[in-house]
Amino acid sequence: MFIFIFQTIWLFIDDLAGKGLDIIIIGKFLFYLMPNLTEKVLPLTVLLSSILTFGTLAENYEFAAMKASGISLQRAMLSLIVFIVFLGGVTFYFANSVIPASEQKIYNLRRNIAKVKPAVAIVEGVFSDFEGADMNIKVDKKYGENDRFLENVTIHLKSKTKVNSTVIKAKTGELKSSESSDILQLVLYDGHYYRDLEKSSTQAKNNYPFAKSNFETYTMNIDLSEFNNVDMDEERDTETEKMKNVARLTKDIDSLKKDNLRIVGAFSKNIQSRVGAFIELPVKDSTKVTLNEDMQEKYATTVTTPRDTVRPDSIKTVQNIVDLYQDWQKIQIAASAKTNASNLLTSVQGKKNELNKRYEIFNRHILALHKKFALALSCVILFFVGAPLGAIIRKGGIGLPMVIAIILFLTYYFIGVFADNYAKKNVIHPIIGAWLSTMIMLPLSIVLTKRATADRGLMNLDGFVEFFQKIFKKKENDSITTL
Repeated sequence: MFIFIFQTIWLFIDDLAGKGLDIIIIGKFLFYLMPNLTEKVLPLTVLLSSILTFGTLAENYEFAAMKASGISLQRAMLSLIVFIVFLGGVTFYFANSVIPASEQKIYNLRRNIAKVKPAVAIVEGVFSDFEGADMNIKVDKKYGENDRFLENVTIHLKSKTKVNSTVIKAKTGELKSSESSDILQLVLYDGHYYRDLEKSSTQAKNNYPFAKSNFETYTMNIDLSEFNNVDMDEERDTETEKMKNVARLTKDIDSLKKDNLRIVGAFSKNIQSRVGAFIELPVKDSTKVTLNEDMQEKYATTVTTPRDTVRPDSIKTVQNIVDLYQDWQKIQIAASAKTNASNLLTSVQGKKNELNKRYEIFNRHILALHKKFALALSCVILFFVGAPLGAIIRKGGIGLPMVIAIILFLTYYFIGVFADNYAKKNVIHPIIGAWLSTMIMLPLSIVLTKRATADRGLMNLDGFVEFFQKIFKKKENDSITTL
């Protein structure tokens, strides 16, 4: 547990240390992070404790005494099995209620810290929203005291309509502020400025569509007066899949699925109409009308060609259609077709990227839903891996059991990590991604429990030896019979 706690502190120490934050805020942030360690700590704890406990009992011949008294291994494990099942239920409640609440607290606290300490809001390598300034900023590197110096700065300024109309790029930058001032200065050096000009008429926009310039030094003043009374416990309604319980995840999965199907259907109809493919043919009229003698006479005098007689179509291929036009028209048709195909491919590629993001969100929700159940069941399964394994190896204490537990846990953990990543990218189904590591441990738990109940070793080498001995004896007998 302490190892994972220190790992968490190590991951976030750069964002928290040296920022002028109170020790209470840092402690609150780390406290909210603790429930997220349950997914890693609890399975390892169950596995290690079961191996150590049953390994110590087997090493001290406690199981031998139990068997001599007529107590089987299953009966000895019964009370612990009941406790582990109860622990699995508590784990599910924890994953369904406590972890989502802690995720919400972490998100809100980080946003509020970013308001008070703007340098914390700037993350290296990605665009970060600058709270209250209608801008987002990306830097390649932060360094210096309180991360005040920036390298390769890219800024997008938003207009009143929340559109990114201005782009500023600079090689270096510096954040300047003082405790007595409500103004944060962002000084940029050696850069470029670009802005889309808003014009009322199309002619004016065509004449002056944008403004651009180069600068050696550019200073931006950001008003921080509204951040003086920031409430660190302020809550927001923003939610991700980790902040939702089972009921909310189930509802959102259904909504996301319907939205995705609606978007795909609408886009397919749009492409179909633009291409002109799959046009529905008119349905032939099957209505039959009975004519009297007068009407038959009139119809015979006015109509000379039967209604069902159709001239055969002379157009067989696309080339037949193209041949109807002159050469200069053929060039225009080919250019138009090429442009239309290029536009269609661009639209499809853009929609593909959008749908990939939407399907990733959908997969994340399914993954989060099933991982709540998989975490609870993994505690039970890993107990049935550790307890029989401890009884088989007959070793207690911090030594061989610790090594075996860590190897098994790392196998379980890394399989889960790879499965999660593949599931998010839609390489495998998210349900498989959530359950894969647990299901791999299930047959191992069954095999170990059977071997421990039958009082067999971890590996029965005698069986392999006997198998090969029988083969060689059979060959010797066959050779003697031939002689």
